This record gives sequence, C-alpha cells and structure tokens, in this order.
Amino acid sequence: MSHQDDVKAIITAVGGAANVKSLTHCATRLRFELKDGGKVDQASLDSNKVVLGAVPQSGDRYQVVIGGQVASVYDEIMHLPEMAGLGSGTVDADAADGEMSDAELKAAKRNQGVRGKVAWLDNFFEYLADSFRPILGVLLGASIIIALVNLFISLDVIPNDEANTGLMFIKAIWKGVFYFLPIMVAYNAAKKLKVDPWLGGAIMAALMTPQFTALSDTKTWGDAVSCVENTTLGTSSCTATVFGLPMQLSDYSGNVFVPLMMAAVLALVYHGLKKIIPDSVQLVFLPFFSMIIVGALTAFLIGPLGVWVGNGLGVGLAWMNGHAPFIFAIAIPLLYPFLVPLGLHWPLNALMLMNIQSMGYDFIQGPMGTWNFACFGATAGVLFLSIRDKDDQMRQTSIGALAAGLLGGVSEPSLYGIHLRYKLIYSRMLVGCGVGGVVIAVLGWLFPSSAGVHGVTTTAFAFTSLLTIPVFDQMWVYAVSIAAAFLTSMVLIITLDYRTPEQKAEVKARVAAAQKAKAGKGEAAVEAAPAAAEAAATATEEAPAAPAAEAAPTTAVVAPVDGHVVSLDDAGDPVFASRALGEGVGVQPAASVVKAPVSGVLQTVAETGHAFGLKTDDGVEVLVHVGIDTVKMNGEGFDVKVAKGDRVNAGDPLVDVDFDKVKEAGYSTTTLMTVLNTAMLKAVTPKTDVDVKAGDEVIAIEK
Repeated sequence: MSHQDDVKAIITAVGGAANVKSLTHCATRLRFELKDGGKVDQASLDSNKVVLGAVPQSGDRYQVVIGGQVASVYDEIMHLPEMAGLGSGTVDADAADGEMSDAELKAAKRNQGVRGKVAWLDNFFEYLADSFRPILGVLLGASIIIALVNLFISLDVIPNDEANTGLMFIKAIWKGVFYFLPIMVAYNAAKKLKVDPWLGGAIMAALMTPQFTALSDTKTWGDAVSCVENTTLGTSSCTATVFGLPMQLSDYSGNVFVPLMMAAVLALVYHGLKKIIPDSVQLVFLPFFSMIIVGALTAFLIGPLGVWVGNGLGVGLAWMNGHAPFIFAIAIPLLYPFLVPLGLHWPLNALMLMNIQSMGYDFIQGPMGTWNFACFGATAGVLFLSIRDKDDQMRQTSIGALAAGLLGGVSEPSLYGIHLRYKLIYSRMLVGCGVGGVVIAVLGWLFPSSAGVHGVTTTAFAFTSLLTIPVFDQMWVYAVSIAAAFLTSMVLIITLDYRTPEQKAEVKARVAAAQKAKAGKGEAAVEAAPAAAEAAATATEEAPAAPAAEAAPTTAVVAPVDGHVVSLDDAGDPVFASRALGEGVGVQPAASVVKAPVSGVLQTVAETGHAFGLKTDDGVEVLVHVGIDTVKMNGEGFDVKVAKGDRVNAGDPLVDVDFDKVKEAGYSTTTLMTVLNTAMLKAVTPKTDVDVKAGDEVIAIEK
C-alpha cells in the first residue's frame, strides 16, 4: 500500500469513521475514543507500515503509536472525506442522533468505573499529561538548542562570554520557552478543564510582568517590602504589603506547580460564575470576575503555596540524592519503565523543571537518562535480531523507534511499539537500568559535579538523547553510565532474545511466507491474526520424525471431529480464509473430542490446547485450530491428551473440549484445519458442505 493507503487503513482498522467518537494526538500517539472498542482490527494495525504499535486502553479508548510523524498523520486523517464530521478531533453528531455527548459519555464511563479503580487518580494523571503534551515539541527543540550551545562552547567554537551578542540571542530563543513555560502550562491546563485557555494564560502572565517583579525592589518601596535569604536553596524571598495584606513575592518563571494549581481553582470559579452570570453578558463579565478573583487568589495564596510545595519536594529529593545517592540513582531508572507506560512520570518531569527554577540545577535527569538508554539499547538489540532473522516488519518498527529515542529522547515508540508486546524484554531491560544506575551512582559519588552535588546535574530540562549529552555536568560520567545501560540491554537481548520459542517460530513462518510471496509461489497474506499466527508458527518448529523413505504416501486428511464441514471462506476467520495458512476446511463440531486428522508426529501442542501441528512421515504438515480466538480462554475448557513430540495415529484423541464453555465465552467453536505446506504439494482439495464423523476424509492430497 502507499503511505496514503496506510493512513486510510488506520481508520478502517478502528472500525471506520463512524466508530470514532473523538481523535486527538500527543507527541507520538493518536488517541482514539471509540463508540465500540470491540470493532478494532488489531492485526491490521500491527501490520500497518505507518503504525509502530497499538495499545487498547480502558473503556473504548485506543492509542495508536505513530512516532515522530504523528502530527502529519493526524492531519492526513482529519482531511480524509469520511472524517469531515470530526472537526478539531471531536465528534458532535451524537447529540443530533439523540445519543450522549462526548463529555456525558466520559462522565458515564467514570461513574461505571471502567477507567480504573480510582477514577479521581486517573483524572489527575490525565490532567498532568494533557497539560504538558502539547508543548513537548518546543521543549524538545529548546533542549537540542541548549545541547548544541554547550557542545560548541566546550569545543571553543563560540566563546562563553556574556558580552557575545550572538550567544545572548541564541540563549533568548531557548530561555523564552522555559521562562514563559508557566503561561503555556496554564493555557493547556485551563483548556483541559474546559475553561477559556486564554484566561489561564493571562492570569499566569500577570505574575511575570515587570510591574509584579518590580514589587520586590526594596529601594522603590522601602518598608513595604522585606526580603529574607534562603540558605538552603541559595535564593531570596520577599514579601510586599498589598492592600494591607502580606503578599509573598516569587520568581514564577519556569514554575509548573503554580499554573497547575491555579488552573484547577480557575475551573471551579469559572464554571461557578458561568451558572450565575446571564449568557448575554458572559463575554465581558465572565473573564472580568475570573481574572479579578483568581488573579488575587494566585498572587496571595496559590502562587506562594505552589512554590512552597515545589521547593519542598525538590529539597526532599535533593536530601535523598545527597545522603542516599546509591538508592536514588538506582531507584529512578528502575522505576521509570513502569511509570512511563502508565503516564505516572509527569510529576517527576514537573519536579525537574521546579528544581531548575528553584535551585538552578536538576539531579533527576541524569539517572533518568540511564533508563532511557537501557530502553533504546533493548530496541537496538531487537533491530539486530530483526536484521539477522530478515524480519522486515520488526526491522522497520525498531528503526523508527530507535531513531526517535537516540535523536529525540522519546521512549514511547520503543515501549508501545515493541517492549510492551514482548514480555521478556523487560527482564533484560531492567538489568540495563540497574547497571546504568549503579555506574552513575558510583561515578557520581567519586566525582561530584561542579555544583558540589554527588551525581550528574544539568541546568536545563533536556530530553535525554545523544544530542543532549553536552548539557550534563560531569558529562563523561553521564556518557559512561548511559553507554553501560545501553550496551547491557542490547547484549542481553541479542544473547537471550526477547521472544518465546513460539514467537520466534511465528517470525520464521512469517518470513518464509514473505519469501514465497516474493518468489511468486502464491499471494497468501504475510500477516496473521495473533492466535492463528502463533498456532501456524509453532506448527513449523522441527521435531524428530520417522524417516520419510519408508513412509506410505499421505493421500487424505480426515475430519478431526464429528460435525458439518464448511469452506474456509465461510468459517469466520479472515486469516484462514486468505489461505495464508494453506488450503483446508472448517468443521462445526457436534462432539467434544478432537482427534488427529493424520498419522505423524506432533510438531507443536499449544499450552492453551487450542492448536496442534502435525507432520506426517512423508512431510505433509497439518494444523488443527480448535475454535476462533480461543487462545484467549487460556486453556479453560480444554483437556489436552497429548504432548509435543508424541507420535499419534489418525483418530487418536488430541483434546477434549467443553464447547458449551467456548460458546459461553463468546467464541466460535468452528474447528479449522489446514495443510500448511499446500504450496509444496501438487493438489490439496477440500470436501465441504457435508456432515461427517471423525475419521471421514475431508481433504484429498496429491503429491
């Protein structure tokens, strides 16, 4: 497919435009809210070249990981004719149809408790995330500028001279992002809480004007202003008397706690005023009263409280870093792999920004970088194996994820595209996190930073990538630590692999199918649904078999169970219908015992009892797949009678299945049977639309 076709296929895979309730995007992901999450075609998303990964969320929410090109893909989707009714990522057609609005639907879901056991906690972290996501781009851009400036200064390409006008101009570019960060956060936070975002930005901007900062000038105001030195943080705190009341004055540039708290209070005031102010005058008086009330509350109460909370957390972590650096440096990289997928890392990101604003440096980003590079090292290991195994699908996914990580410091494409899909990766990656943490703890203690801190520090908020290494104090300590984390994870993945034997066999089957397709030996689909692919792949594993020289030729495959025989086209599974797994039949069972359809050796027996792969002595490979999607039953209702490597005769029992339980679970009982190596045989002819007993011929073989 072309790129445009791949983009269109994303909407088709989520159930079509009519199934999309809302669509937004963050730094790397498309965030869908669907009317019916059950309509998502996961296999189609996994095989899409534009998609790095697809992750179902609670309720009917779905996230599709795209990577760095997410904004352009989002724009392309929004310009599709079928998406014309969305408008800025939300669908309003429901109200006209008499259904719940988007807000009502979300509220209903929260009331039902489908988003999590603690709804308010879900909302809190979503609030934090959505307050930062829209500005990740400018934060990333600013961090790269900082890194390049530091690199050029260290190489003596540009002088580190305050009188250098060029340097001052470049600093203004990135400092503008962090200085006015509170206004950006206030805008996003207010928008998230359905408040006029310009109100949030304007109230926060008031605390950053020359008039407000001038209140701390003791020469101008005399006894109306008093200042106290904070020896712990190395800053001064001033208090002015305004309207006869004490107002603590602070430098709010770069602060993120204050705008987050202010926006929450603003939402309460704004929505409360909206209920009592007539609609006809809301345009004027709603912002007027909101600015007066919340502006005063922020200056007198919220601002000082936010600074106090941020400073307190920063000092607490600084104490831990100073007194228990080993625990701190190791705990941070070991926690992050679990915090990031859940979105729980945002509070730590806010603390990093607060540390820089209050203390002039941050000490969390160094240990955090070791986690990031352990993550990227695992992805590099996956890339190595995908090249070795000629796995084009995983190669493309890992290249995109690795580029986003090493150049942008973004871990989500690796996490959602690869790591969370293969459970063995975490056990390898966590070792890399631990090694990186130990290295940075030891070297950080032996070689303190220029700030006198035992650990790696930075004066800028930087996405931990290759490009931002120069922003760290004790750069060589940081570089050695992230290299140790990266190489440890990569070597462990390459040495121990990241896939189970079944998953490796799946790759082997997929690659073999692709090679056959390229050779013109068929147009079978390369990709398979997870359950079918697993069954097919494991069926191709080699197991000891009797020599073929003395074997009688296989001329028929018999029914594995009593029932009615149907064509694969009518069996209800598109993968089997595509003949990607060979020609065959489906049997709608009328008995509970599924038997061997040929004599031979069991190449595989799925742990869940839903699939069996057999190979006859003369090389005919047969797959028996009991039901559709029954892998999800995890073996419940399946009493397996055989084991991998067993030799069986046609008619020997393979598994006793409680098909009533399968039906109750909502899965089809149709038992599918295919000849996997159909392309290698002269003819494979199914006999369909007949009632059979187990042992009756249903497929004729001609070699």
